[in-house]
Amino acid sequence: MRIQDSRFKIQNYRIMFLIIFLLITCYSSLVTAAEKWPGVDESVVEKYAKEHGREAMTPLINTDQGDLLLFVFLLAGTIGGFAAGYYWRILMVEKTPRINGDKQKTTG
Repeated sequence: MRIQDSRFKIQNYRIMFLIIFLLITCYSSLVTAAEKWPGVDESVVEKYAKEHGREAMTPLINTDQGDLLLFVFLLAGTIGGFAAGYYWRILMVEKTPRINGDKQKTTG
């Protein structure tokens, strides 16, 4: 039976302590960042809109509710994937188009 080296145990505890410390630090900075740092919309756009007499309106398509925004990105990715798949041969396989039997000259 092998006896484990005590240095290995100490290094494991140091690594675990470091990971826990980093997780706590990241979590606390994310929680407090939302309160301290408002976005551009709140700090700039709304300020100037109020100065000129315009109030915030509800959006025509509210993407904050549910998974609508996720669905929009899924739909855009699907359309982009189909387009890339359809033109894959032109994009990756075929060579440059030929004009009058000669290869097209490229400047560069």
